Amino acid sequence: MGWAVTALRSAVMANLTELARRHTSLGQRRTEHLQRLVASWGALADLCFSDLLLFAPTGSRSEAGDPELVVLAQVRPTTSQTLYRTDWVGAVTDGSERPLVAETLANGEVLEGEIELALLQVRTRITSIPVRYGTEIVAVVSREGAVTSEEKGELQQTYEKIFDRFAVMIAEGVFPFTSSESETEDEPRVGDGVMLIDHDGQVEFMSPNAVSALHRVGIHSNPIGRRLSDLAVHQRIFAEALKTGSPVIGEVESSGNQGAVLIRCLPLVEQTRATGGLVLLRDVSELRTRDKLLVSKDATIREIHHRVKNNLQTISALLRIQGRRVDSPEAKAAISESVRRIGSIALVHEILAREAGGDVPFADIVRPLVRTVEEGLSSPDQPVQFSVIGDRVTLPAAVATPLAVVLTELMQNTVDHAYPPGLGPYGRAGEIELEVGEQLRVWVRDDGVGPGEDFSVAQATGLGLSIVRTLVESELGGTIEIRRRYEDRSPAGTMAELVIPLPAQDTDS
Repeated sequence: MGWAVTALRSAVMANLTELARRHTSLGQRRTEHLQRLVASWGALADLCFSDLLLFAPTGSRSEAGDPELVVLAQVRPTTSQTLYRTDWVGAVTDGSERPLVAETLANGEVLEGEIELALLQVRTRITSIPVRYGTEIVAVVSREGAVTSEEKGELQQTYEKIFDRFAVMIAEGVFPFTSSESETEDEPRVGDGVMLIDHDGQVEFMSPNAVSALHRVGIHSNPIGRRLSDLAVHQRIFAEALKTGSPVIGEVESSGNQGAVLIRCLPLVEQTRATGGLVLLRDVSELRTRDKLLVSKDATIREIHHRVKNNLQTISALLRIQGRRVDSPEAKAAISESVRRIGSIALVHEILAREAGGDVPFADIVRPLVRTVEEGLSSPDQPVQFSVIGDRVTLPAAVATPLAVVLTELMQNTVDHAYPPGLGPYGRAGEIELEVGEQLRVWVRDDGVGPGEDFSVAQATGLGLSIVRTLVESELGGTIEIRRRYEDRSPAGTMAELVIPLPAQDTDS
């Protein structure tokens, strides 16, 4: 069974769990052990300057009796060129193509050798490392890189020695650590900086990038041969990792908070005892500065919303004073409506002054609006109570502000026109329903008299509906339709339906 042919069977990529379930009999716990290994082996590929492939036996054999193998995972180094430009995850081969892997599965030993891979037409140096779970060999990590005559520098030699220590830990079942978690974008990698310490916390080796990282937090003395405690580095991270035998991550800042270094310490274990640690360091000074700027920017934006809300409330108060000084009922009503509209906008800014980011939980807006309508516009003789359905909606401020005004106008329209005197006790209830998908759909419904047969929102001349139509169509880029709610009974009720496109979400955040 040829590698090049069977690799084509992997056209559809699958994750490790799916592949293990489909091709092997590893079971849940062994698969979880392999998942932890794959979650943390990016640093190992960087240390050995080679590609790593994870092979597991399928339980089947070829006609020649060789064990069948499946590639469960693959990782490329960031410290050198990759040997494979193609992803081989899911590819199936056998022991004749990978003799070292098959032999390691059989005897549980770390083996090294060179083979000619027909697929690549290049001489390849391979180290096969048994992955032990308990007393079983459940898989093999194959380190694969091109054979080269170039002399290795001191840094590469040191890194490869560290990798060899991890290879022994894998073979003994010590690595991956049971507490290992998936690597994140923030976590340091080998290229960011490497420091090697012994069991006493004394620095044995430091890469140039690691030296530069410590410079950012004010440590300029030569660290080689000195204990971390002598370098004014907070030792808790290293001490905890060496004591517990588990990886520990932390952050060190300079005294003036001008620099920050993210540190991850991986204990190096021999025969259940930590004999040292691999320390990865990443200079995150610029990231932390950016975070602080974002926090400051967010606080500034909140303060702006707070001041806008206060200014709008001041305008509302001035209009109320003006309203008490005019005698015309029409003028009083116009001022009262303006105060209400300004209050709707002020309410959105009040929420934005409290919430982080630019999104607004619309329940925090629609319920106060409903309460205002019920308490301020309806009367004991003509009470109207609104119920809100589907209020667990979060909307951008650019949508929430005009929508708050639109809903206020539609609710007032219900109070003013849906229940004229003489209608009787049939109606007196309104509903607001919100539904969010790729679009926002809002229904404002009542059980009142309903619009006339020839009613058209496009031809409505009232100020309130004119404002609604302008905001929905121009400001929100949506549509509005107002029609009879029921066609087969009287009162017919009113149904106002708004369809509003939502801005695309930022997938990079």
